[in-house]
Amino acid sequence: MAADAALLDAAQRSGAHFLRLYRWDPPTLSIGRNQSVEGLAGDSVPIVRRPTGGQAVWHEHEVTYAVAAPIATFGSLRGAYREIHAWLASALRSLGVDARLAIPPAVRPSGRPAACFAVSAGGEILVNRRKLVGSAQVRRRDAFLQHGSILLDGSQAIVNAGGETTLASVLKRPVSFAEVAAAITAAWGEPLRPSALASLAAE
Repeated sequence: MAADAALLDAAQRSGAHFLRLYRWDPPTLSIGRNQSVEGLAGDSVPIVRRPTGGQAVWHEHEVTYAVAAPIATFGSLRGAYREIHAWLASALRSLGVDARLAIPPAVRPSGRPAACFAVSAGGEILVNRRKLVGSAQVRRRDAFLQHGSILLDGSQAIVNAGGETTLASVLKRPVSFAEVAAAITAAWGEPLRPSALASLAAE
């Protein structure tokens, strides 16, 4: 997560766009910027703190993405979520996934906190009404960082509330990190252009 924060610093300084794709070894629990670690896991589970908010997320069989860019490129927080998720959805469709943006947002279940995959905020990515991509964002004066998880296979149940799905479940076959990373990189192409990404949301 320190590398993601470094991308935000670089976007703030340079005004450039950055994309990072990575995976986790060993599997790790990440927690939100202001979340307490008390009662989350034993000493045997690695824990890292994200620069973004939200609740705990278990990272194991997934592709984690990070985008850092100038706020001026995307405008509002909701607009940035929508356009980045539209670009990711395009990459997932190239793999045969019927990826859709979650509009309107679902209502958070009452009585308990929500993990990042437990509820669907506007602009997140669903397949058959189940969340495939969950994301979080942090903003500074001139730049923002958005990062999130694209689930390859199971093992997220440690913190997820049953509303998620995985690429292996959707495609009925194993899906590798390299395959997904290649699709995302191909969809990225030139530095992000919101006008091109926005058109994907209407498909």
